Amino acid sequence: MKVYSLLIIFLVSTACSKNNANNENCKFLLDLGVNETVNLSLPQYSQLDFISVPVYIPNAGNGGIIVTKTGTSSYVAFDAADPNHIFSSCSVLSIDGINGICGCDDKNEYNLFNGLPAKSGILPCSLRPYRVEKSGNTLLIFN
Repeated sequence: MKVYSLLIIFLVSTACSKNNANNENCKFLLDLGVNETVNLSLPQYSQLDFISVPVYIPNAGNGGIIVTKTGTSSYVAFDAADPNHIFSSCSVLSIDGINGICGCDDKNEYNLFNGLPAKSGILPCSLRPYRVEKSGNTLLIFN
């Protein structure tokens, strides 16, 4: 029985995938506290009524926050700074359809639905996600 218990503990501890925080290549962004409120009634957020239309929110996180509606009442939010660069003015993503594109020379590209690099296998880090909760006509974005 002890052998089975040890085997289960070993399998559980080794089966968990490593996230960006454990990857030495993914330590470019600061671990900043985020606590943003988005009033969906305001005109600057009207695009969030539509699925697949990302909106940029400046002055939050490392490089701002990009929010995308992914379903009837579900949203995702990611830091708008490229996690594969030391933060600079060029590493803030611009929105191109459903992708975010880094302004630096390498033009890293990320899917704004899932935060993953648009070209699989090339970049070690995905976008830094934030939690999103909808309460009435308000989005709460936090970590």
